Amino acid sequence: MSNGLILAIDQGTTNTKALAFDAEGRVVASASVPMPVSYPQPGWAEQSATDIWQSVAQVIAEVVAKVGPDMDALAISNQRETIVVWDSRTGQPIAPAILWQCRRSAPDGAAIRAAGHAELIETRTGLGVDPLFPAAKLAWILDHVSGAREAAATGHLRAGTIDAWLLWNLTGGEHATDHSNASRTQLFNTEALAWDEELGRIFNVPLALLPKVRPSDSAFGTVAAGVSALAAGTPVHAMIGDSHAALFGHGVREPGTVKATYGTGTSLMTLTAARIMSRSGLSSTIAWSTSAGVAYALEGNISVSGQAVAFMGSLLGIADPAAVAALAATVPDSNGVTFVPALVGLGAPYWDPDARGSISGLALGTTPAHLARAAVEAIAFQVTDVFTAMETDLGQPLARLSADGGAARNDMLMQFQADLIDRPVLRGELPEVSAAGAALLAATGLGRNTTRASKAQRQFTPQMSDASRKAALSGWLSGVGRVLQRDQIT
Repeated sequence: MSNGLILAIDQGTTNTKALAFDAEGRVVASASVPMPVSYPQPGWAEQSATDIWQSVAQVIAEVVAKVGPDMDALAISNQRETIVVWDSRTGQPIAPAILWQCRRSAPDGAAIRAAGHAELIETRTGLGVDPLFPAAKLAWILDHVSGAREAAATGHLRAGTIDAWLLWNLTGGEHATDHSNASRTQLFNTEALAWDEELGRIFNVPLALLPKVRPSDSAFGTVAAGVSALAAGTPVHAMIGDSHAALFGHGVREPGTVKATYGTGTSLMTLTAARIMSRSGLSSTIAWSTSAGVAYALEGNISVSGQAVAFMGSLLGIADPAAVAALAATVPDSNGVTFVPALVGLGAPYWDPDARGSISGLALGTTPAHLARAAVEAIAFQVTDVFTAMETDLGQPLARLSADGGAARNDMLMQFQADLIDRPVLRGELPEVSAAGAALLAATGLGRNTTRASKAQRQFTPQMSDASRKAALSGWLSGVGRVLQRDQIT
């Protein structure tokens, strides 16, 4: 018998979580397990696809142990742009999951740009050619795994983003994805709402590998018997990329507000009245889709944000990122130190995969606390770059920023963010807004009222003077300029 709960899976880069929500949107049970990331070569980033699935099965089992196996629906929020390829006969992946951060396909992207395909790709997908996106990664797997192209030609391979991989395992063979995840692959025409044959030819990817594309609140299938602790027949009633889910979870339903998810990287997203192309280094994407239609958005992806603090911690010999943030809070500013964390290139709005990080402004008075502070501030500076680009594309100011994600719990960061953008920053009461958004979407699919969203827990209002703000931004932009100039010289 149903207990009225919706179980949301939030499969992220560094953690896999499961949260059970009641009819009022309250979390009644949760579980989380960490996810290791492997960096086998410089610029490469991958995870075990098998471990990803097993982590999901584990958190489901832990939640079920607390509230029982019967759920009204299962919802999936997932890390985006990560690609998995598996054999349909065995259900086993043929290679590690290549993560969104991975840059191994950069040479292929350069060749595609040199061949003159970049404009067509951006026009049809809203995405610039960059190693972030899965199309070239999928081609890389087919070209570098022995027998992969032959297996694809005989119809034995399946490919998809993490949502599709989880759905396959949960249902015992359903192969589908939603519009939000499909729109991030660089193989999906976001105007025609279909996989694009010409894009498949450009990237040398057979479209037959790819899943069916459905609205985000669809009934994607039912949980098969024996594959997890959930009751067999539980409907999978929502799938959506984590950044999109966060926007939905914040209650944003019309243009005017931007949300930022502060995770390993950061995604900023704002709804648009229609599908528009960016002129400022952003991506045009599908936010979500329901029976009411498709919602479009502008997005800016920052490759390294919260991870910048962990990286600085490794340089300082501090293993716990929270300890790095605490150290940063012991000084009022970075004492002139600027850290540009282009550790896997620079994402929006610069899109330079060859850029490399830099620390500048060092002096005899520089302390470890100043370096830690520069790492925390780098998160806010990058978000400000994208926020400004969004206002430029929209031609009007954005009213506020809604924040979520692990790093958003840092009060110092949130205050500095409000100071830099000169707008209020609202932090939701529930850190796991992506999971909440997926659960709300599943509730929509079930026909429930979904007006409840993440309420603001705290508002951070700008306190910095205009002169100080301009000086801080000028120092940051000088640091970015040096990184980009160095890349052009080399």
